[in-house]
Amino acid sequence: MTTTAALLRRLAGLLPAPAGPETAPEVLADRPDGTVVRSGRTVAKAHAPDGDPQDLAARLRVAAHPLLHGILLPPLPVTAPDGFLTLTDDGRALTRWPYGSPVPADEPDAAPWEDAARLLARLHRVDIRQLPGPVPPMRGPAKAARALTRMRTALAPGGHPVPLSTAAAAVERAWALLPAWARAAAPPPRTDLLCHGDLHLGQLVRHPAPDGPWLLIDIDDLGPGDGAWDLARPAAWFATGLLAPDIWSRFLAAYRAAGGPAVRPDGDPWPGLEVPARALTVQTAALAVAKAAPASRPLDEIETAVVDACARMTPLPHQLAPSGPDVG
Repeated sequence: MTTTAALLRRLAGLLPAPAGPETAPEVLADRPDGTVVRSGRTVAKAHAPDGDPQDLAARLRVAAHPLLHGILLPPLPVTAPDGFLTLTDDGRALTRWPYGSPVPADEPDAAPWEDAARLLARLHRVDIRQLPGPVPPMRGPAKAARALTRMRTALAPGGHPVPLSTAAAAVERAWALLPAWARAAAPPPRTDLLCHGDLHLGQLVRHPAPDGPWLLIDIDDLGPGDGAWDLARPAAWFATGLLAPDIWSRFLAAYRAAGGPAVRPDGDPWPGLEVPARALTVQTAALAVAKAAPASRPLDEIETAVVDACARMTPLPHQLAPSGPDVG
């Protein structure tokens, strides 16, 4: 556990009183970039220590806006009717949320891929001009850049096994092939869609629990950007063989049927998905190496697959041809 006792006490103070003196809040997640605890129907979250509270406050206002009802899980007030965060003494943001039932990890066939796609389509169709602003930009490319920094830091002392050094070299080469915007080194080509920024199945819950409708959670990366980024992780998994073709087809079809504007309504979607899918593959591979390095362990099968996909990447043509994925 990375959370201090003092932080846990602060989080517990945002939750309803426990049912009895021996009932302590349940820790649902505890990572360096976020801690979530639960008591009954309420959860409290400590956001990343290096996050910007002003940007988070803007994103919380968006999540609470009526236009996002039925799409994003709305935050609960913390300090006032419209105050959705509070700060620790060292400036770390804390928030409150309704509890939602997550996707069952032991039921892969029941994963709500189509529901996720429809939620994304609805999110991408929200008129940003009607939201309380300004809304900070979607942080997807910035997260990819941080993954590369984390990998480089993990490998900096040297002395790691040769396979990890080889893997890191493949990741660096694939990273260098990406355009500047996908590396957070330039503005994205489009900023007209409201994006989640970090879509995966862990970002969905049923609310009210346990069998309410699916909603998106975790708005730390929410903002205007290229909506293709939200489709890129399942696209990358499909292209690297980690997601079955029929699941990818169902996901894409559901997104298009719901009017999702991030890709063309029919035909080959890859001209719009190629760069974000590559970037998410590189991000995933960089994190795999970063996690393996401190333990001096080899990459597992899935980690090897994404690194191998990086090694197979070729330079992007000036104009992408609709010939299918080229990320693995």
